[in-house]
Amino acid sequence: MAEAGSLTLHVVPVSEGSWRVYRDVRLAALLDTPRAFASTYAGAAARDEEAWLALLASMRVWLAFEGDRPVGVIALSRDDELPEDEAYLIQMWVSSSARGHGAGDLLVSTVLDSAGEAGYSRVLLDVGEENLPAQRLYERHGFTRTGTTWDNPLYGGIREIGYAVRVDPGCRPSARSGTVDP
Repeated sequence: MAEAGSLTLHVVPVSEGSWRVYRDVRLAALLDTPRAFASTYAGAAARDEEAWLALLASMRVWLAFEGDRPVGVIALSRDDELPEDEAYLIQMWVSSSARGHGAGDLLVSTVLDSAGEAGYSRVLLDVGEENLPAQRLYERHGFTRTGTTWDNPLYGGIREIGYAVRVDPGCRPSARSGTVDP
């Protein structure tokens, strides 16, 4: 059992069998920090089981847990407009109760390790200009600004900043993956 004030965290991939847990965490993220995403709670809540399963089939998703309680989510997604060796980090979120305890670092490390294992050499993401804590998280993991921006029209408009990091394609997972006791 973890000491008081610390969290014992672990990350697991989402499968078809755990799609409901993923759905619940994704909906919680969209309610908690709606401005951090390019989608809405209403749109996600309207999806049926088939739509959630199709979404899972289109990307790799992981959940962070504190014990048996899900506290975060992250995904790695391909876009046909990208070169074949690039992918996007998307849907990053950590519950307020777990922020500042290493869950975000563990989730980002998991995606970067998985991207390398899958043969990708570059991972990209977009983050709101107003979201300084997320920018600091990504920068800790080597992400740098690409110089690209776009305006997300949701919630009155949000400037999104492009970031990217190089990963070692084909590498084995680092010691960063797994359980963290901050």
